[in-house]
Amino acid sequence: MRLQARPIAWFCCFSLLFKRTFAIVMTNTYKHLFFDLDHTLWDFDKNSENTLKLLFDEYDLGSRGVPDFGSFMQTYKVHNDRMWERFRNGFIKREELRWKRIWLTLLDYKIGDTPLAYEMSAAYLEILPTQTILTPFAKDLLEHCKGRYQLHLITNGFETTQWQKLQYSGIASYFGQVITSEKCDRPKPHKEIFDYALQAAGALASESVMIGDALDIDILGAYNAGWDQVYYNPARIAHDRKPTYEVNCWSEAIKLF
Repeated sequence: MRLQARPIAWFCCFSLLFKRTFAIVMTNTYKHLFFDLDHTLWDFDKNSENTLKLLFDEYDLGSRGVPDFGSFMQTYKVHNDRMWERFRNGFIKREELRWKRIWLTLLDYKIGDTPLAYEMSAAYLEILPTQTILTPFAKDLLEHCKGRYQLHLITNGFETTQWQKLQYSGIASYFGQVITSEKCDRPKPHKEIFDYALQAAGALASESVMIGDALDIDILGAYNAGWDQVYYNPARIAHDRKPTYEVNCWSEAIKLF
């Protein structure tokens, strides 16, 4: 039975924004939960920062004109975000994305060393997926949902890299289908990857929900594919979108499921 949406209290680290609320919780509505991985379950920012710090020290970038690691990290993030946007829009291939984000970062510090960029890129890709930090309470959420739903992943990451992240962080066993943009050949937010995921999982859109941190990628993509969505917004970023649900802490999101 569905109830009309009404105002609810904000409490602790949790907000839940409804297009509609349920007299019965999700268990009686959904069968399949599709999670994003990076930034949603696997703490990409912390794991990436740890990896880049190792590289900064290993290659002694401080002696090559980079003021400090904080500056390097911020510069890299700008280029990485831009390159990922170009990749999602089909302007560049994955190999260009992988090395050029570091090359552009080095260039900002007048380090025009292409072989170094390739070497650091290879080292980054080798070390990054071995990092194990998850977002707060992510493991608790997966443990709670295990057995109640069929759990899957839809991720724009690369096949080998994403599987390594799952295995090293100890959460691979929770998921039935792991759908990557590399496997599907179309990244989120394109509808094709959502259709591909339904077919792979043997699911219907009406019994599936997408859970992710990116409004324009996870949430918009799922909406356009006819799915309900859970927007994970730990930073409480203001926006004018209307996801089916919105949470900012997995410890409280367990109440939703």
